[in-house]
Amino acid sequence: MSRVPSHFFNRELSWLEFNQRVMGEALNKTNPILERLKFFCIANSNLDEFFEVRIAGIKQQVEGGVTKRSLDGRTPLEIYKTATLRIHQMVEGLFTCWQDNLQPELEKKGFHFHKIASISNKNKQWLDKYFIEKVQPVLTPLAVDPSKTFPLILNKSLNVIAKVQSKNTNESAARLCIVQVPRIIPRLVQLPHGNSNHEYVFLADVISHYIEKLFPGNQIVGSWRFRVTRNSELYVDEEDANNILKAVENELRNRRKGDAVRLEVDLDTPEDLVSELLKKLELAQEDLYRINGPINPVHLSGLFEGDHSPELRNDHFIPKPSPTFLSSETIFETIKAQDVLLHHPYESFEHVVTLLEEAAEDPKVLAIKQTLYRAGKDPRIVNALMRAAKNGKQVAVVMELKARFDEASNIRWARELEEAGIHVNYGILGYKVHCKVCMIVREEDDGLNRYLHLATGNYNPATAKLYTDFGLMTCRPDFGEDVARVFNLLTGFCEFEGTDKLIVAPFDFQTRILELIHRETEHAKRNNPARIIAKMNALVDKPVIEALYAASQAGVKIDLIVRGICCLRPGVPEFSANITVRSIVDRFLEHSRIYSFANGGNSEVFIGSGDWMHRNFHKRIEVAFPIEDASLKKRVLDEVLPTHLNDNVKAHLLQPDGSYIKLSPDKDEGFIQSQSQFIGSRKGNKDPQPPENQNIA
Repeated sequence: MSRVPSHFFNRELSWLEFNQRVMGEALNKTNPILERLKFFCIANSNLDEFFEVRIAGIKQQVEGGVTKRSLDGRTPLEIYKTATLRIHQMVEGLFTCWQDNLQPELEKKGFHFHKIASISNKNKQWLDKYFIEKVQPVLTPLAVDPSKTFPLILNKSLNVIAKVQSKNTNESAARLCIVQVPRIIPRLVQLPHGNSNHEYVFLADVISHYIEKLFPGNQIVGSWRFRVTRNSELYVDEEDANNILKAVENELRNRRKGDAVRLEVDLDTPEDLVSELLKKLELAQEDLYRINGPINPVHLSGLFEGDHSPELRNDHFIPKPSPTFLSSETIFETIKAQDVLLHHPYESFEHVVTLLEEAAEDPKVLAIKQTLYRAGKDPRIVNALMRAAKNGKQVAVVMELKARFDEASNIRWARELEEAGIHVNYGILGYKVHCKVCMIVREEDDGLNRYLHLATGNYNPATAKLYTDFGLMTCRPDFGEDVARVFNLLTGFCEFEGTDKLIVAPFDFQTRILELIHRETEHAKRNNPARIIAKMNALVDKPVIEALYAASQAGVKIDLIVRGICCLRPGVPEFSANITVRSIVDRFLEHSRIYSFANGGNSEVFIGSGDWMHRNFHKRIEVAFPIEDASLKKRVLDEVLPTHLNDNVKAHLLQPDGSYIKLSPDKDEGFIQSQSQFIGSRKGNKDPQPPENQNIA
C-alpha cells in the first residue's frame, strides 16, 4: 500500500535540497571561477556538519530502536536510508563538478594541480628538500597492529594509510600503517617553478610519494587517503555541571573521538582495506564514500587568498556607511533623535563597533550589557567591553558557550572578559542564548537613557561582511524597559516579567507568531487586506505550518523566503495554494529574519533572531522586535521585501513535490538579482545589470 503524501516535507531531506542549491552555484558558469570554487567548498563543508550533527543523531536513534515518526511520517531508519542515498548522489555530483568543470576551468585560468610524477626536475628537487625540512619532522606513523587497539583517527583529519612490507624477512603479509596529514602545514603546497604563480601539489600526495622514507628497511605496497567524520554534538548535563565553562571545555575534547559516522576514501582504495577500515570504525557499507578528487576539498579555499584578476572573483565590495551617521552628531545624538536600521553587509557593521568603542570611553556611560553568541576572531568588540570595564563602567556579558563549533573561541573570550573584571554569565539552564542584544546606559541631562542595538546577526565583524542581517539602533524608552527585563532574566534569578514591545522566546515567541497568523486569517475572512511575508533561515514548526495552511485556505496570500530547511508544502490546490516559498542562494549568506503582516491595512513588521523552528520557540532565548518608525517600516515593506520577492536570478521556487525550480527572467523582464540590487543602491546605482551575453540558467 502506497503512503499518502504528507503535508510536510522531511527536515533532513529539505536541508539536502538546500545544499543542492549551494552546489548549483558551483556549477553556474555565470559565476566567476573562484566564486564557483567557493560554493563547492561550502557544499562540502555543509555536508561535514550535516554528518557530525544530523546524521550522527539519526544513527543514534536507529541504534537505540527509536521508531517515532517525523513530520512527514518517516521512522529514523527510513530517514537514514533515504538521506544516505541522496547524499551518495550529491557527493558523486560534487566531484563530477570538480573533475569536469571546476578543475579544467581553474587550469585554464592558470591554477595547476600537479601529480608529483609530472612536475619538473627543478620542482622535484625543491620538493625533496621541502619534505625533509618541513613535513617529515612533524609526521607520526601509527602502526595498525592486530594485538593493539586501532589508532584513534581524529574527527575530520585527513590520513594516509599504507600497506608496508619488510624487505629483509620472508614475511609475505603487508602490514598497515596510518600517517595523519598535519593540519599545521598548508594542504596545498605551492611549487616555486612553473608557468604561473599557482602551481600546486596536494600535501597528502607529497606524503604518499615520500612515505617510504618513514619506514626504513620496508617497501610500500601502496598508499591511499582516507578521512573519518565523527559525532560532534556536545552532551553537557548542565544540571550536574558545577562549572558550565569547564564542562563544555571537557566535552570539546571528546568531540574529536565521538562515534564514527562516515568514512571517505580514495576512489581506487582496495576493497580489503576498505572492509578493514569499516570494521575497525564500526561502520556499514552505506557509510562509505569513495571520492573522485581531493578528500576534504574545503582546503581549496586557500586559493581565494591574495590578489587575483577581476574576472576570477566577484567585484570587491566594501560596506558603505549608513547615510544616517554622516552628520557631525555623535552616534548617541543620532540614535536619540531617530531609530536607525542597518542592513548588513550593504551598510557597514563598523557603526556597531563604533557604538561600543565610544561607549567604552564616554564618561556619561554608566553600564553596558551585551549578549555574545558567535564572537569570532575579531577582538574589537571584546576589547571595547574590556576598556569599558577598565574605565570603571559596569559591564555584563552573557556568553553562549554552546554555539556549535564556536565553543572554543567563546571559551577563550569568556576567560579574557572575566580576567578584565567583567561579569560573565552563561545564560539560563537548559536554553541557548541566541538573541543579539546590547544595552548601553547613559546619564544625560534628562536622566538615564538606554541605547539599544537589537539584531538578527552575531556581534562578529567578520561574518557581518558575509551574512545579510539587520540591526536596529534605538533609544525608545519602552524598548529599553523590555531589554532591561531580558537582561534581568539572563543574569539574575528573577521570574520573567514579560514585555510590552519585544517578543521573547521561549515565553511568547510561538504564541505571538500564531496570534499574528490567526489575525491575518480573520482579516481574510472579512475581506480585509491580509498578507504575510516572512523571511527566515528555516521553517519547521508544525503548529506554525498548520496555521499558515489555515490562513492560505482562508485566502491569505503568503510569500515565504526560506533560505534552507522548509517543511511546509506550498502550492497544493485547496490546501496551500496561496503560499509560495522561495530560497535565495547568492554571494552573501541570507541570514536576516523578517516577519510582516498586513493587518487589515495597518501593517506590522517584526525583525528578530529566531527562525520558525521548535528549538527557536522552546529551547532558545530569542528576541524579535517591531519596526515602529514609519520610514523604516516603509523601507522594509516597499524596498527590502519586494526586492527579494522579485529576484529572478538567484531565487529558487519550491514546488509541491519538494523540488526547487531556479527562476529566470521572462523575455520581457529585466534581470533582478536582489543582492546586486542592494549593493547597487549603496553605490548609488539602483538598477545593476548582469554581464552581457550571459545566460542565467
